[in-house]
Amino acid sequence: MRIHIAASSPAPKSDTRATVGIDLGTTNSLVAFVGEDGTPHVISGPDGPLVPSVIAFGKDGELECVGCPANARLCEYPDRTIYSVKRMMGRGAEEVVAELGMLPYQVHRSAGSSAVRIEVCGRRFTPPELSAFVLRELKHRAEVALGKPVERAVITVPAYFNDAQRQATKDAGRLAGLEVLRIVNEPTAAALAYGLDKRPQGRIAVYDFGGGTFDVSILQLHAGLTEVLSTGGDTHLGGDDIDQLMVATIASQLADAGIDVRGQLELVQRLRQAAIALKIALSDADKASVQVDLRPLRQEPLQLEWQRADLEQLIAPIVERTLAPCRQALRDAGLQPSDIDEVVMVGGSTRIPLVRQRVQDLFGRPPHVEIDPDQVVALGAALQADIMTTGRRDMLLLDVTPLSLGIETVGGVVSKIIQRNSSIPASATEEFTTSVDNQTGVVLHVLQGERELVADCRSLARFIIPVAPMPAGLPRVAVTFLIDANGILHVTGRDVRSGTEKTIEVKPSYGLCDEEVVRMLTEAFDHAETDIARRQFIDARSEAQQVIHATEVALAGSARALIDDDEIDEINGELASLRASLATEHAEPVRAALARLNQATLHLAEVALAGALNAAVQNPAVEEALSHGPDPAASKPHHGPRLS
Repeated sequence: MRIHIAASSPAPKSDTRATVGIDLGTTNSLVAFVGEDGTPHVISGPDGPLVPSVIAFGKDGELECVGCPANARLCEYPDRTIYSVKRMMGRGAEEVVAELGMLPYQVHRSAGSSAVRIEVCGRRFTPPELSAFVLRELKHRAEVALGKPVERAVITVPAYFNDAQRQATKDAGRLAGLEVLRIVNEPTAAALAYGLDKRPQGRIAVYDFGGGTFDVSILQLHAGLTEVLSTGGDTHLGGDDIDQLMVATIASQLADAGIDVRGQLELVQRLRQAAIALKIALSDADKASVQVDLRPLRQEPLQLEWQRADLEQLIAPIVERTLAPCRQALRDAGLQPSDIDEVVMVGGSTRIPLVRQRVQDLFGRPPHVEIDPDQVVALGAALQADIMTTGRRDMLLLDVTPLSLGIETVGGVVSKIIQRNSSIPASATEEFTTSVDNQTGVVLHVLQGERELVADCRSLARFIIPVAPMPAGLPRVAVTFLIDANGILHVTGRDVRSGTEKTIEVKPSYGLCDEEVVRMLTEAFDHAETDIARRQFIDARSEAQQVIHATEVALAGSARALIDDDEIDEINGELASLRASLATEHAEPVRAALARLNQATLHLAEVALAGALNAAVQNPAVEEALSHGPDPAASKPHHGPRLS
């Protein structure tokens, strides 16, 4: 399949090193490159363009083969032939519990970590190490075809891969001897291959249903710019789930007939391959049959006969699970299905007629299936690699971050710095101050999620920024979030006064799975009203506590002698009213009581401020800060977010 992308820039310069695009898939992987004419090509080997993401080991635990030869050994040596590794990339042991009953190999928790390791003949490998074997095979295939070293690559991942999963993919590339120029979302790569040259204007929905993951992205195309308006999906939903459901159904039917294949790893793998053959055949025919060798449990081959209607009835719930993220992505983009101009199908599972029909029903138009759904992502990755290495700038692609990122502020609330569905690369800076007098440091607690309170979001990292001791509200801490082109988050905290800063690359611990992403988004919508009300109360309570403290300090100081007893009685009455309003746990009465107290303390504030300024200049740190010239943040109270 060829796609022509017109290029107005000069032809790329020759390079002794090749740069390729790689689709590292759950079931199959591919490698592609862009020729000198700007046309992307998938590189084929002796067994065709698809390299099964399967790794086979010998009895000694040493690597024997990758791809088709390894896939052929799956039934004979199931305990040392590894597949579906992508579903474990960047995931914790507790997240793959559901997989273990269907996997013939051993999966363990790493010592001192929740990360997983796969055991083969006494040796243990991490998912990135195993994926690196597949990437090395693709690298070798490309070098043979191109006749020169391949050292750089763009690798694709599902749009809903979190930071840990993206980092694991980069690690796999590095272990394979590749410089990973960029991690690109699979639907976005498909848009490069499938949309830019055919429709320079319009909105496109990319429906990507692969072997192990599902993604949907809504894209806006205009004047060579591809902007991702929204994205959604499930990193734990794909053709593997269909295969497992078919195997479980067949195994149950066999058990009813007195043939129990449970615990028979080799026989289960034979059933799995038979189920895959049936699934593929039923994409083109109304009925199909396949024979399965069940020796020694049964001497004669088992004949499996399925109707397409049987398969569709069985897998309908799985197909329906893909439609909910589609509807959510449309809502996030502020669009209706009728606003979509084109629908693009990506991934081998989109060959299933029921999938195509349900997508057509949802969007109200036939989806595009002209490009081989197995190849389109690799072609797009090759185009992105070409853009990055040749200087072609005819097209620009903007990805998005799937979840909001922020930090914890006083009261356990989240101050979002980068909003969900922001285009990446992205950078944003906000300034914060302290909540306690003479703090020597502030804790930056980095969070991910859509809820308003820290307890409802995912913790990514914590680190401390030292600050000069000053009265609460005077220090200024600038917090910068930077999401690079690979979707990796970098956080910098800087004391504005001293210039002291600290930067970390957030590499979150394993634990955010697809169910949690969906749960976080669903709960954010379900609890939006109560979350906002709760946050408003917490913000009001924090301000009230600061005002109460400041008022009590002023009343205990020299300013008390400068106001009359009636004012003091009025202030004490409003203080009592404000304290009582906090028990309501609603923002409105607290704000009302605050307004009354502020009105009652106007005179007290004036006389207290005069005394406070005289005392403050005796503090060397404050004197130095004031000597830098006028500073609005230093000359009046800071009412923005405060750090603990």
